Amino acid sequence: MILQLNIQPYLWRKKRYIIESIGIEKQGPRPPTPWVKIFTSLPVWAIIVAHFCNNWGFYTLLTCLPKYMKDILKFDMSQNSMLSALPYLTMWVLINFVGVGADYLRYNNIMKTKYVRKMCTALGLCLPALFLVLSGYVGCDHVLAILFLSLSVGMNAFCFGGFLVNHVDIATPFSGTLMGISNCAATIPGFLGPQLVGLLTNSNNTLGQWKVIFYISGAIYLFGAVFFVLFSDGEEQPWSKKPTALSQSPVNVIPNDYHHTKLQDQVPNY
Repeated sequence: MILQLNIQPYLWRKKRYIIESIGIEKQGPRPPTPWVKIFTSLPVWAIIVAHFCNNWGFYTLLTCLPKYMKDILKFDMSQNSMLSALPYLTMWVLINFVGVGADYLRYNNIMKTKYVRKMCTALGLCLPALFLVLSGYVGCDHVLAILFLSLSVGMNAFCFGGFLVNHVDIATPFSGTLMGISNCAATIPGFLGPQLVGLLTNSNNTLGQWKVIFYISGAIYLFGAVFFVLFSDGEEQPWSKKPTALSQSPVNVIPNDYHHTKLQDQVPNY
């Protein structure tokens, strides 16, 4: 059965890439999830640790940045909402370039997948740590404070070319399961981070206390970067590969005599 080609060229190229990369097989018994091997795999733990450490700084700023701007930087509340959103707007803009850049490095064989993931994660965790710590040393200089905080959050965009997509690299059939595991661990900072901020600032809401918060978040960022660089991988893990018996009789949705050029010729013009 040949796929209907009544789709836009861009979507067809994406679908063709998926088909030719992983194929489409007959429905059969779903392979059991190798829980023990997942939880004893260092590349999996590299993702979990990086995800946790990234979200510590991310959630701490997400929930407490308005408080810092109001109490320490003395921003007017009528301006606070737009300024609080600026760091996340910066990250949204950068994400679009990071994804394209990471794929360019991989598809053109400039860097292997695992090194792209390590590089992006290192940048996505170390740069936020740097700018977060620096933001504590600008005093009440509004311009520099907003600049460093925006860069701290914005540089998180590199993680979208790093550990956040590494689940698919190391275990494509179980990538959803891995994302659920790592994201579950990564939600813990969502309540621990603000709790720590409250403990440090409720009775002593000063710039010095916020420096301590920034140092703690920066150290956690750096730990996640080092752990991921040391123990991550970019290749499918042995426990993720399907047994031969389960991969028999694949259904070729595209006949063998359809080559790339022929496939491209059949894409309708718009």
